[in-house]
Order: sequence, then structure tokens, then C-alpha cells
Amino acid sequence: MIEINNLISRADYGFLKKVAKIVLNKKKFDLSIALVNPGKIKELNRRYRKQNKVTDVLSFIYDDSGEIAICLKQVKENAKKFGLPFKTELAKVLIHSVLHLTGYDHKSQKQAKIMEKRENHYLNLWLKRK
Repeated sequence: MIEINNLISRADYGFLKKVAKIVLNKKKFDLSIALVNPGKIKELNRRYRKQNKVTDVLSFIYDDSGEIAICLKQVKENAKKFGLPFKTELAKVLIHSVLHLTGYDHKSQKQAKIMEKRENHYLNLWLKRK
């Protein structure tokens, strides 16, 4: 099950679900996605990561379920910065976060390369289905 809690604006729920399902494939995993404003993501980042700054996405794992908080305003800023369409940047951060929930990490250089390869794989799958 994928649940979306939109706390700030209208969003394309079908798009978010489609991207998340590409990564989850047929895994039994409950996922909640919360779309939050910069103040809320900063608060979460400060509380759980001891980082007193706005970020684009955070993920939280609980056994066979997870929660993702996405700051759309930060994703939009990142899309401009990287010269990408908004939906592509949103897909990238969602894929990145779902990968964290399914066991991937980037604490070492080796892990980062593996995770980046998976991110690119799923992003390309999404681009082909777009």
C-alpha cells in the first residue's frame, strides 16, 4: 500500500505512486509519503538527523513499512540548480528515498556507487514508461 499525505499543495498522486512502485516492484511494503513545507522538513531534519537546515527528502523505516517526507519547494529549487525538469528531480529524490527504505545506503564510497547505479536504473525505467 502506498499512502500520500499532502500537507501543502496539490500534487500528482498517480505520479508519486508510479515512481515508488517501480522501485518497490512487488515487495510487500507499506509506504507513506508526506509532502511538507520547508519549515516542517527543517524541523524533522533537526529532530532526527541533528541537521538544522531544509533538505529535499527524508526517509524513516519501520520494519515492513516506511515514511518519506518530501519538501516540494526544495525539490523545485534543486531542479533549477541542476537544470532538470521538476518531475525528473522529484522522481530522483523519491527513488533515492525508497532505496534507503529498502536497505541501500551511501555511507561508504562503494555503497554510494551501488546506490547511484540503482537510482539511475530506476530513473531510466521511469523515463521509459513516462
